[in-house]
Amino acid sequence: MGMNPARKEREKAILVGVAKNDVSLKRAKEHLAELERLAETAGARVVDRVLQRRATFDPSTLIGEGKAHEVSELVKTHKADLVIFDEDLSGSQAKNLEGVIQAKILDRSGLILDIFARHAHTSEAKIQVEVAQLQYLLPRLTRAWTHLSRQVGGIGTRGPGETQLEVDRRSIRKRVSDLRKKLKKVESIRASQRERRSGTFHVALVGYTNAGKSTLMNSLTQAGVEAVDRLFATLDPTTRKLWLGGRRQAVLSDTVGFIRKLPVGLIASFKSTLSVVSQASLILNLVDTSSDDFEEQMEITARILDELGVNEVPRLLVFNKIDLLDPERVSFLKELYPEAVFVSAENRVGLEDLREKMAAAYDEAAFERARADESAAPADAFFAG
Repeated sequence: MGMNPARKEREKAILVGVAKNDVSLKRAKEHLAELERLAETAGARVVDRVLQRRATFDPSTLIGEGKAHEVSELVKTHKADLVIFDEDLSGSQAKNLEGVIQAKILDRSGLILDIFARHAHTSEAKIQVEVAQLQYLLPRLTRAWTHLSRQVGGIGTRGPGETQLEVDRRSIRKRVSDLRKKLKKVESIRASQRERRSGTFHVALVGYTNAGKSTLMNSLTQAGVEAVDRLFATLDPTTRKLWLGGRRQAVLSDTVGFIRKLPVGLIASFKSTLSVVSQASLILNLVDTSSDDFEEQMEITARILDELGVNEVPRLLVFNKIDLLDPERVSFLKELYPEAVFVSAENRVGLEDLREKMAAAYDEAAFERARADESAAPADAFFAG
């Protein structure tokens, strides 16, 4: 069969955002701009945006039936293929909206999961994405998922009077259970690798998606990691040797970028990948200072790090892309964040200062380790010989 030429065309998408009273219009527009970048990363072409201010979400359609009809008219005008909502939709909301709008309906979490599925290359990342997708789909089950029941099938799988939907749910739960067992095996392999590296100074790069983590890693280690202006370009962690001056040898790991409203299942299923953060000796928290909402991005990163339970790991705040700011802005930020290191990973500005700060953290960790070893030694060991 020949390739259908229409498939090569990018899907035309209309974005819909809802700003409740506790969200400023400026921030709501920034959120919608981020949704546009996500849509483009997924391969869509955004043809229109709709931003609605509401006191509360409509339980039936999120945006109300009148606004849903307006979106339906826009779909006809632009001949759009899909409508993407910046909020998560319940199964009934998505179904009701499809009935009114007559187009494919997608919410923010569904879009993020689609991007992760596209960028998952290793078997581990693929398992993690599938677990997250199945958990996302479980409460949104429709008849489209009846094919999953065939994977279980056979005598004894269907109880008396059991509906097809229940069979589907059980099929998905079994698949998730099987995938989690596979992930546990991967985690045990990672744990043994960490055991072998237990005496190593390990630096983990974290931050909001597109903060420039891969670019910084390349600049520090000549790693050759793909560094593109695209959300979630990195899913699988990359680890490279890092020289910090003198005899200080460390390893640096890149991680998946964080983002606002990350699907809950995604953080849980990517825990084995993000374990490089919890096992790190130092966390480099990279921030894109050129972003208008970098402070919100910092808050989101801090919240996710808290969820990962890494409050005990030392952190170094690194402000990136200072080449895109005017000198007055940089001076202002330096006063506001005196503990931060200011760099341009792209232009290799400030990297020596960053290395010095990492070297200081290395020395402090070595001192603490030596002190711990001393206290663990037998009391008479210090007087031997």
